[in-house]
Amino acid sequence: MKNNFIKKNGKNLLIWVTISSAIFIALKYGIDKKIVVFSTVVIGVFTQAFAGLAALTAAVPLIGPFIVKIFAIPIFWIINAMGYFVGAVAIKKGHGSDLTKSRVLTVAMMIGILIGYILGHLIPMR
Repeated sequence: MKNNFIKKNGKNLLIWVTISSAIFIALKYGIDKKIVVFSTVVIGVFTQAFAGLAALTAAVPLIGPFIVKIFAIPIFWIINAMGYFVGAVAIKKGHGSDLTKSRVLTVAMMIGILIGYILGHLIPMR
C-alpha cells in the first residue's frame, strides 16, 4: 500500500518537498518574504502543486474533502469580489463596455468551474 501511494503521488510529494526546502533555505539566507511568496505562488501554479496538495488533502478519510471545500468556496467569493472591483474602476474611468466584458468573463469562468466540478463528480475516472 505504501509503494502504491508513492507511485500515485510521488510527483506531488517531490514538488512539495522541493518547494518547502526552497522556502526554508530562502528564509534562512534572508531573502525578502515578498519575493519568496511570489515565487512560491508562481511555481505552485505552473507545476500544479496546489491541485496536488488539494488532492492529497482530499485523500484523508472523512475530514479531507471537508478541508478542501473550506478552502475552495472562498475562491469563488474572491473571484466575484475581483469582478466587482474591476467594475468599479471601469465605471469610474468611463469604460462601460469594459465593465460588461469583465463581468461576463467572471461569470463565465465561475460557471465553467462549477460545471467542471459537477462533471468531475458525475463522470467517474476509473
